[in-house]
Amino acid sequence: MTSVEVAQPSARLENVSKYYETAAQRVTALEKMNWEVSPGQAVALMGPSGCGKTTILNLLGGMDRPTSGGVFAGGLDVGKMSERELENYRLRKVGFVFQFFNLIPSLSAIENLELPMLMAGLPAEVRRGRAESLLDTVGLKAKGFKRPEELSGGEQQRVAVCLALVNDPPIILADEPTGNLDSANAKIITKILIDLAAERGKTVIVASHDPKVVETFPRVCYMRDGVIERVS
Repeated sequence: MTSVEVAQPSARLENVSKYYETAAQRVTALEKMNWEVSPGQAVALMGPSGCGKTTILNLLGGMDRPTSGGVFAGGLDVGKMSERELENYRLRKVGFVFQFFNLIPSLSAIENLELPMLMAGLPAEVRRGRAESLLDTVGLKAKGFKRPEELSGGEQQRVAVCLALVNDPPIILADEPTGNLDSANAKIITKILIDLAAERGKTVIVASHDPKVVETFPRVCYMRDGVIERVS
């Protein structure tokens, strides 16, 4: 009998709780969360502010640690990594897209894209070729030498998506990526993110409170008070 290899989850939370202590009380962000996303899936986390969406992204992105439980991404135990290991993980294994574009104002679009590749030790010809190719995929190759202030908000966010992809990470995390965009540009960014999973096999996890953004995702997890209430 031939054994069938089962793909391991690309991202997994195993009985994860996250609490934030204040002088007056303990705030629960996540409560005994068990959740996983398979490689190549595009998943939206939907819910009001404070429900735990961003906490999940921060844990998977290695920007925060769980109070208890295990956080795994790409077969790695993220919650137990050293600071040096986390730096390398964030550089090479996971890409981030935020509500605010996080582009360096003094650098052109191409230069913004080249910077993380420089940090990863890639040679100049590889950096420039990859940056131009990524900008071409989002329709911005002709604007590669413009600075962020010379681009529209939608164009800046497309550059930000490219920035998340420059070191070819298997996981893309996006926190309210359309929050500062009009509806037309929001649709463009949402389609780009979903296509990254369908066409390039990336695991894409997007947090949003906007029903119009998440309605096109193949999987939506609805959150409230630190737990997932239902999945559609």
